[in-house]
Amino acid sequence: MIKLLFWIVLLAVVAFMLGFKRGRPASREERAPAAPTPAPPPAHELESMVSCAECGTHLPAGEALPGRGGQFCSASHRAAHEARLDAAAAERARGASSGH
Repeated sequence: MIKLLFWIVLLAVVAFMLGFKRGRPASREERAPAAPTPAPPPAHELESMVSCAECGTHLPAGEALPGRGGQFCSASHRAAHEARLDAAAAERARGASSGH
């Protein structure tokens, strides 16, 4: 009787071990290799900064709008600055024509 009980316990232990091995997640070595992680996006190239001739805001040179008198952050600042330049030129012309 003890021999029979020994064989039953032994078979139960073997069955448990086989079931345990099947039910547990595969180890890293047994799993299929994971997909490689994507490469990080390329770093943006450094771009020089310029300041708006109207308000002094700094912005990348590629985003600046060129105009008379410098670089500008917006079309409205470029127009305001050029209007002031035109007014100053007209004032100088008026002063020169009056003889002063």
